[in-house]
Amino acid sequence: MRGAELLVRALKQAGVSRIFSLSGNHIMPVYDALFGSGIEIIHTRHEAAAVHMADAWARLTGECGVVLVTGGQGHTNAVAALPTAQAGEVPVLLLSGHAPLGELGLGAFQELEQARMAEPLCKASLTASSPDTIARDVARAMHIARSGRPGPVHLSLPTDVLEAPSAAPDLPDAAAFAPRSMPLSAEAAASIAALIAGAERPVMVVPPAMCTPAGRRATAALSAAAALPVVPMESPRGLGDPSLGAYAQALAEADLVVLLGKALDFTLRFGRAPAIAADARFVVVDPDEALLARAASALGDRIAVAALAGPAEAVAALTEAVAPHPGRTWVERLAGHLAFRPAEWAAMANAPGGPIHPATLCQALRPFLDAPDAVLVSDGGEIGQWAQAILQAPARLINGVAGAIGPSIPFALAARSARPTGRILAVLGDGTFGFHMAEFDTAVRHGLPFVAVVGNDARWNAEHQIQLRTYGAARAHGCELAPGTRYDLAVSALGGHGEFVTQAADIAPAVERAFASGKPACVNVLIAGQAAPSVRMG
Repeated sequence: MRGAELLVRALKQAGVSRIFSLSGNHIMPVYDALFGSGIEIIHTRHEAAAVHMADAWARLTGECGVVLVTGGQGHTNAVAALPTAQAGEVPVLLLSGHAPLGELGLGAFQELEQARMAEPLCKASLTASSPDTIARDVARAMHIARSGRPGPVHLSLPTDVLEAPSAAPDLPDAAAFAPRSMPLSAEAAASIAALIAGAERPVMVVPPAMCTPAGRRATAALSAAAALPVVPMESPRGLGDPSLGAYAQALAEADLVVLLGKALDFTLRFGRAPAIAADARFVVVDPDEALLARAASALGDRIAVAALAGPAEAVAALTEAVAPHPGRTWVERLAGHLAFRPAEWAAMANAPGGPIHPATLCQALRPFLDAPDAVLVSDGGEIGQWAQAILQAPARLINGVAGAIGPSIPFALAARSARPTGRILAVLGDGTFGFHMAEFDTAVRHGLPFVAVVGNDARWNAEHQIQLRTYGAARAHGCELAPGTRYDLAVSALGGHGEFVTQAADIAPAVERAFASGKPACVNVLIAGQAAPSVRMG
């Protein structure tokens, strides 16, 4: 049995049902081994898109997403998408073809130091060295990707390893693929529960890893047990995330901040005043010893409890240990700040005439997410922030803490793949659309319909707003896009459905027709370029 067959056997043992891939010379032995295996290949138009699809698949299914790309430039294209999965704390396995081991150093075709290139963006970066151990390599990679703080892992596949027969294959059992458990001890959970009960103004925060459907269910159970909101943080805007309402104002008053796997970083303003009160105490639970040490260095004696544990395990243990918080005034204040949205946003629904405001666009989209299996995909600069502030859905996929735009179209394809009967709505900007518009071809070929609503303001608006704020309108330049570009026609040409909207009253009917088409669809809406929303009470 060749290394390639053993690789596929390992993927089958792990329960992998589909791979996101773009073909190439170095991985043809794997394609051959996949034939008749029952594992579906979603064949993309760009390697970075394949990584984004595996990322979204993992977030929605709880599985490890698997990517298969060729070596050389195929690998470099894929690596560019890893920061989004890494910052999003998503278990992804990137399998890259590789020049033969026997030719390394001789100028082999597309020879690169692939493992070293991917290493800074992964939890681990490996190269298979023998067909005998390749299945074990896959198990190890998936185990690492899913353990502790989840994240991407890379495994390079030299062609001579894939093509060579194995005399003594090391075939792992199912347990070898499972994540390592990192439980929070009963003693630590009891101590944290006592601190929460004794605090007047406690808050609990969870990381991107808990922003999956399963993570949100677990977080909701903790919130119910504690009678206290538990706040998920996954946005590059951090405390300025408009989907958190006016939470930043309430957090500034907290006397206890409980971080359940949420890293102390820029999103929390490093725990410094005035974002968090200088005398507030902290509980820091993290699966990474280095991040625990970093928090200890930053916070010093403000840390009341520090514990090494996984976020999911910490949430589960604390759910069992915590009691309802008695401070109803504080609980109601927190909930009110999280739910707060300025009244003028709602007043913009169906606003007549003039350029369409992003709030008007998003208000028109709300009814389309009122379904138990709906998925909201939100991406882009300022338009993405408006969507996240106004729209809610049972499941949400955003570009995440990395802040890199572009994954929304691949995310939407993977969401459709993971939820065949769900309503998949993506909201993105015109800049974002340009990254992976060719994946509409992938969606058409694989029969993966979704609706992408493009907020078309003819500019890279996030950067334009920086120029306006920092340098003034007279020095704003280099961020313009062609006005009125017909992205809808591009999608129609690729076999999808297109709609072009210039009036607010036409948004809902256009989106309705897009969903009814049963095709991958683009609703191209001309909007006014507005700064991202800022939410503040009082």
